[in-house]
Amino acid sequence: MYLGGPWWDVALGRRDSTTASLAKANANLPPPFGNLSTLITLFSNKGLNATDMTALSDAHTISQARCVTFRPHIYNDTDIDLDFAKLRQSTCPFLGGDDNLAPIDIQTPTCFDNKYYQNLLAQRGLFHSDQELFNGGSQDSLVRTYNSDPGAFTNDFIAAMIKMGNITPLTGTEGQIRLNCRVVNSNIFPTYWNIRAD
Repeated sequence: MYLGGPWWDVALGRRDSTTASLAKANANLPPPFGNLSTLITLFSNKGLNATDMTALSDAHTISQARCVTFRPHIYNDTDIDLDFAKLRQSTCPFLGGDDNLAPIDIQTPTCFDNKYYQNLLAQRGLFHSDQELFNGGSQDSLVRTYNSDPGAFTNDFIAAMIKMGNITPLTGTEGQIRLNCRVVNSNIFPTYWNIRAD
């Protein structure tokens, strides 16, 4: 909401893990070089359909990416606006600079809106996987809809976020209900909160 995005009711009492795994996260995240069928399959494996995938991809409207993740797209692909490619190449050289950052949304990188889809229509998707959503495939029509109808996008984004939030939740004594969503509970009140949450 602080960046202009929508809001929705979140179920109370969701249990979060007490640990994190970079390997597991990376194994389940769609790769920036994935094609459309790969993306659809990866989302489907988590119970999300192609509409959910296309709506959730707008999360890229407020993100930045490392050069190494989009270099192949700006140097090798043909489904990219040439001026946009040259702009990104100016800070992402063919060799080196892997950690150089660029906004994924060139128009409004610090505001949550539907400009991401306008970028795709103009072939200014930063990742290969972004541009796959508008590249003569099954999601082209939906990208056009989300670009022209912010209300349709918002409704689908909220529905997809709720579905995503319900993917394999922890139950019973697994994990914990956090006192602060950003950090694992300290050992000061663990027993009280774990008992009261069940």
